[in-house]
Amino acid sequence: MPKHTSPGRCVSLRPETAHDESVPHTHPEPGVDPHAPLPPAARALRVGIGGPVGSGKTALVAALCRAFADELRLGVVTNDIYTTEDADFLRRAGVLDPARIRAVETGCCPHTAIRDDIGANLDAVDDLADTVGPLDLVLVESGGDNLTATFSRGLVDRQIFVVDVAGGDKVPRKGGPGVTAADLLVVNKTDLAPMVGADLSVMDRDARARRGDLPTVFLSITQDPLAHRVAEWIRHELAHHRTAVAAAPPAALPPSVAVPTGSA
Repeated sequence: MPKHTSPGRCVSLRPETAHDESVPHTHPEPGVDPHAPLPPAARALRVGIGGPVGSGKTALVAALCRAFADELRLGVVTNDIYTTEDADFLRRAGVLDPARIRAVETGCCPHTAIRDDIGANLDAVDDLADTVGPLDLVLVESGGDNLTATFSRGLVDRQIFVVDVAGGDKVPRKGGPGVTAADLLVVNKTDLAPMVGADLSVMDRDARARRGDLPTVFLSITQDPLAHRVAEWIRHELAHHRTAVAAAPPAALPPSVAVPTGSA
């Protein structure tokens, strides 16, 4: 029987502190090694990756697997409505040990499985940790959705939203919670801009207008197969996560995050 059956609560994804979009970087926090594994009982940082069908979510997950496979204890959960297509793609690509990949068949609108009834995804995340051991980072990929997609904060700690230039340079100004409130917006497939008549400067201007200080990264995975700027942003967020885990007394953390007394 699934362990997680209550619906997740949809909350704002705007972070309390935004970071300079021009410098997605990692810096050491006082007294914390940003590269050290999380303590065994600490919950991994969970990063949701959403966006419309065909925007390049799975390709981005594959790029991040290549970037992190030898650096972090990584797990991936993919969502598809009726198939395991995205998980199968990652396994065939050989970007991560197949034991570290889980597929969720939502059988419903992708919104529901990542925002309103997150139990199947939470079970998949728990199963990963039970099977492969402690994790530093879990990437949760949504099924193909639209500009209104958001993740429940009960499922993920940060959200990345992916759009692509093939949809036209009007996409950022259309807004929607995915574009305006995600912790990181990725404008993907920039190499196609000349072919589809998309003006990247217009997309940059409109993204800034819609997102304020929230960061936006322009990306071509064809030209950057390790998605360096996105990977650096995740490293930065993981450093903050490690700091929060190290600084919080065990009693102040939920059971899934608590660090046993005396842990290093």
